[in-house]
Amino acid sequence: MNEVPIEAFTTEDGRQIGGVLMEMRHITLRFGGVTAIQDISFDIREGEVRAIIGPNGAGKSSMLNVINGFYHPQEGEIWFRGEKRPTMKPYDVAKQGIARTFQNIALFKGMSTLDNIMTGRNTMMKAGLFSQALWWGKAEQEEMWHREQVEKVIDFLEIQHIRKTPVGKLPYGLQKRVELGRALAAEPKLLLLDEPMAGMNVEEKEDMSRFILDVNDEFGTTIALIEHDMGVVMDISDRVVVMDYGKKIGDGTPDEVRNNPDVIDAYLGVAHD
Repeated sequence: MNEVPIEAFTTEDGRQIGGVLMEMRHITLRFGGVTAIQDISFDIREGEVRAIIGPNGAGKSSMLNVINGFYHPQEGEIWFRGEKRPTMKPYDVAKQGIARTFQNIALFKGMSTLDNIMTGRNTMMKAGLFSQALWWGKAEQEEMWHREQVEKVIDFLEIQHIRKTPVGKLPYGLQKRVELGRALAAEPKLLLLDEPMAGMNVEEKEDMSRFILDVNDEFGTTIALIEHDMGVVMDISDRVVVMDYGKKIGDGTPDEVRNNPDVIDAYLGVAHD
């Protein structure tokens, strides 16, 4: 088995980031005659916050869908924890320790906050369907254990006051926090966030940024996120990869990316001599 590289990466604020956790090698994804991703390579290192940015239609969400197994690229390889990953379904990817949130909130609107977050523990539950239905014996003990873990997530995200509230009755910002909680409940090694700040006001963005940084700092969770708010990206990311029309046009620290002429062109539509 190939070992995960152990060389460290030093962030702009002096933090040490670990070796490569996931590597995308020459990924190409096509839908019929349309190329959504063209020969893109980049890595995600253990313990970092890795941003994937680009204008609308750049292929960012498609890349996230490749990472979590929803799309399967026609070309390229995905390496995770030092091993080449075979073609996998999202459920199997989740069992590997990769969890995600979605651009459009994907919660069970009639269920409570607690029950929605409980669904994030599904891949860890071992009791059979019959035992779970009867809520007896090992199934009862197992569910009680998982509920304890979910309560810890609820406390961490400061949403105790809505634990029994149906999520369909919650404001948008709190629904986003519940969705983050469901992903955290899976105890992921790699957390994928698809536009976690979309539709939020300034205060809600500040709260979500704080929770993302706390997840990274306190749990050591590696995070890869798509986000359009460049202020947020530059504030919370260790490294940034930039896509435009399915191609990679930039990759580096926030300072390196913000000063990259190709990135400036893509966002501002200006040419340089």
